[in-house]
Amino acid sequence: MKPVAIFRHTRTEGPGYFASFLDRHSIPWTLVPIDEGAAVPTSPDAFSGLCFMGGPMSVNDPLPWIPQVLSLIRQAVDKDIPVIGHCLGGQLMSKALGKLVSRNPTKEIGWHGVRPTDTAEAREWLGETDGFDAFHWHGETFALPDGATRILGSDACTNQAFVLGDRHLGMQCHVEMTEEMIRTWNTQWAEEVSDPANPPASVQKSEEQLAQMATNLPAMREMSDRLYTKWITGLKT
Repeated sequence: MKPVAIFRHTRTEGPGYFASFLDRHSIPWTLVPIDEGAAVPTSPDAFSGLCFMGGPMSVNDPLPWIPQVLSLIRQAVDKDIPVIGHCLGGQLMSKALGKLVSRNPTKEIGWHGVRPTDTAEAREWLGETDGFDAFHWHGETFALPDGATRILGSDACTNQAFVLGDRHLGMQCHVEMTEEMIRTWNTQWAEEVSDPANPPASVQKSEEQLAQMATNLPAMREMSDRLYTKWITGLKT
């Protein structure tokens, strides 16, 4: 099988649990470290699928690699090569497919509940769950691409995940998190919050995030497994 290309945009937002899942299923993957100056492939043909991780930048920033990534995503969708995006990755997918990425009404940080939509697509990708606590760390949000179906939403952010056809999954939330990633990100918590002493309800304090890891991380992994298991069924051989 051709490898899955995993695009990393900053060192602290690596493949996380997604890579562990691929390893467990003996699916080869290769890292494309954009943060280290790696070149964006001009074609998706060498890969069975494309995965885009998170990052602190905006898809609207004038970064030289963003137009190249957008072109790559469009090519992959045109060729039915599966694409999956986590947070910034989901926003890149939305922008590549002609939609706006804009500021969310509020930042959403920490563990917050996400709920499935009442759609056949949500049941196909998520099963019969009523919802789960996902991890969040974002201030922007994407619009749904034409033909896409929203499968997850939250109180603070309407569009938490969408699917396009049966191969492409864009997410605003971070289902790829590991304990190490959560602890590392929280060293920057105060810099993300305008009033650390009185954060809004959508911004969970660091100590609360860490206290809930033991319960929420295994539960989220169950949903990660379900989403990733569905996604890999479309990989090109």
